[in-house]
Amino acid sequence: MNYRKPHRGRSAFELAVTVIPFAILWALSWAAVHYGFWWGLLLIIPAAGFLLRLFMIQHDCGHGSFFAHRHSDDWTGRVIGVLTLTPYDYWRRAHALHHASAGNLDERGVGDITTLTVTEYRALSRWGRLGYRLYRHPAIMFGVGPAWLFIFKQRLPFGMMRSGAQPWVSTMATNFAIALLAAILIWFVGVIPFLMVHLPIVVLAGAAGIWLFYVQHQFEETHWSQGTEWKFQEAALHGSSHYDLPLVLRWLTGNIGIHHVHHLSSRVPYYRLPEVLRDYPELSNVGRITILQSLRCVKLVLWDEGRRRLISFREARSLA
Repeated sequence: MNYRKPHRGRSAFELAVTVIPFAILWALSWAAVHYGFWWGLLLIIPAAGFLLRLFMIQHDCGHGSFFAHRHSDDWTGRVIGVLTLTPYDYWRRAHALHHASAGNLDERGVGDITTLTVTEYRALSRWGRLGYRLYRHPAIMFGVGPAWLFIFKQRLPFGMMRSGAQPWVSTMATNFAIALLAAILIWFVGVIPFLMVHLPIVVLAGAAGIWLFYVQHQFEETHWSQGTEWKFQEAALHGSSHYDLPLVLRWLTGNIGIHHVHHLSSRVPYYRLPEVLRDYPELSNVGRITILQSLRCVKLVLWDEGRRRLISFREARSLA
């Protein structure tokens, strides 16, 4: 069976059952603010879940796997990018670099979470170590980080400013569309209600997205190598986790937890990834981590080249 072939009717259905509930939840959250039913702001949480799911659809569009039609995928991704505050063409290029180099110690730095080896960390100055510790602190990574990334950093094509016109065009066009949509919504609902509703949704969805991206590659038995040792298939299967989530979270996250299969073949639509595990059950236990196990991944911050695994700052001190 060709898992990479999407069902276009299914893709359209997946888009509809994500966009429509998101719009309804956003409107109900605004109504809660407008009429003073503050308990209604709890609807921001599921709204953030649907915005996260929209990002997963945008992600599939970037791989050309959602409709398997480049024009349809690109324009669907660009429109969604206005809602997720993510310039599509710029992000697509950075993400492609991530897929081409994931697990390669020689190719770190674009589209991934900065990870130092123990040797590199020890070579830093005192201020350099403090900066890295702050960067990897959970409050920064999953608290300040999402707001910085989605609200501020992605307004300019950092990392690709000298890569031609496309990253700039993508970023500036997305910024303009975001500003236009925000102005229209503010005109109808007011600036304070808009900020009270939309900013928390974006930050919560961003935090969840960064958490998912983190545990997909930052787990104890992940795979890193360099030079001629690096092999794409090995890095894909063993450098990416199978984040085994409950059914509802699997749906909201677009099965992105089946990340090892996704890295092995990124053209498989997200709604067909479970088919791969069903037909090849031996893949289910490769890199498998549960929610409880994933919570312990936060302390893993340095790559130990000797033991070939991620370790904590405390373990690094004991090695010294």
